[in-house]
Amino acid sequence: MEYRTEKDTMGEIEVPADRMWGAQTQRSLEHFRIGWEKMPVEIIRAFGILKKAAALVNAGIGVLDAGKAAAVAGVCDEIIAGKLDREFPLAVWQTGSGTQTNMNVNEVIAHRTGLHPNDDVNKGQSSNDTFPTAMHIAAVVMTEEDLLPSIEALRATFGELSERYMDIVKIGRTHLQDATPLRLGHEIGAWREMLDETGGMIRASLNSVRKLALGGTAVGTGLNTHPDFAERSAAKIAELSGHAFVTAPDKFHALTSKDGLVFLHGALKALAADLMKIANDVRWLASGPRSGLGELCIPENEPGSSIMPGKVNPTQCEALTMVAVQIIGNDTAVGMAASQGNFQLNVFMPVLAYNVLQSIRLLADAVHSFNEHCAKGIRPNADVIRRNLENSLMLVTALTPKIGYGKAAEIAKRAHRDGVGLREAATGMGILTAEEFDALVDPARMA
Repeated sequence: MEYRTEKDTMGEIEVPADRMWGAQTQRSLEHFRIGWEKMPVEIIRAFGILKKAAALVNAGIGVLDAGKAAAVAGVCDEIIAGKLDREFPLAVWQTGSGTQTNMNVNEVIAHRTGLHPNDDVNKGQSSNDTFPTAMHIAAVVMTEEDLLPSIEALRATFGELSERYMDIVKIGRTHLQDATPLRLGHEIGAWREMLDETGGMIRASLNSVRKLALGGTAVGTGLNTHPDFAERSAAKIAELSGHAFVTAPDKFHALTSKDGLVFLHGALKALAADLMKIANDVRWLASGPRSGLGELCIPENEPGSSIMPGKVNPTQCEALTMVAVQIIGNDTAVGMAASQGNFQLNVFMPVLAYNVLQSIRLLADAVHSFNEHCAKGIRPNADVIRRNLENSLMLVTALTPKIGYGKAAEIAKRAHRDGVGLREAATGMGILTAEEFDALVDPARMA
């Protein structure tokens, strides 16, 4: 491999000749050979947006030559388009401020334009305000472009299924035991409502993430920036990204606190918890096919066993629940990392970025997969649903207003002990006539 010599304030270092990064990126590569987790590409694309915005704003306010700004913007367009992805090789496990990734971007742009990475490309900026800005840009863009549409598609599927199966009355279950009847449409409708609620939580949490730290520079004072830089940069970022952003009103807070990302991830955890419940409901209700509940039929996508012929498993439910577990675990890392802001800066930002963006990506992909390969194909097993309903002891609840809780319980226990239906038990005990029982016990009316 051929090398070229690059130089920074610490001296000279050899860099692969075919790579665009400079000395600081190379030092990071050599000093942080930790794990295989690389800085998320969404962070790099977000840096492309903010570096382009900063350059154009600096030119507009007269502190950067217009030609230089245009050159920076041109390379940023390549970064945003993903054309230079291989030039950003740094590990997540680096300096906690993300300085080395900021300089990686600066150096690549500088290499392509012949400009100075600090004086020109990084003008009016610090890693301390650019990295949190990139995190917020990436989180908002991914949430609005990937996650929320996936949630809405699954919500629409559940909405359609709820309406389609509203006439099917089935037995309810609480404590994993039989309960009073409800309609299948109501059961599925609750899944839809969960997505409405958590989707709303996620949207609300983005209000804090839209506030950008750019313009705070090193500690929040805005040293070495033009007075209009922060506000104009946020507006330009919104224009370039197509998503709403504003400048953070208090840059000291924006640099040291990561509460907005904690709030967002808390909403992601709420979604994960609901998805866990939904997927568990689906796979329990579809369990069997002959020795389980078997009330729902789900798509058979692939063989389920290497030894048991014909076995098919609820694999989409399993994938979705594994993702939910990962998000719940990520939430601990996010909360701990955000709690480590010391004085004017949080220095756990790369791990924050990695976990928040991984959670968004996993949820978006898993929800989409579950919708396409499972939810859309959910169908009721009407015979099993009817049999389970008719066999349930909890229909006896409809008798309590007429005969009281005690006698109703006696009927249920007698029916269970003798292995007979509620009607036979009630009439055999002389508590009700067959006509009285039929008038009182109507599952459809109970639902």
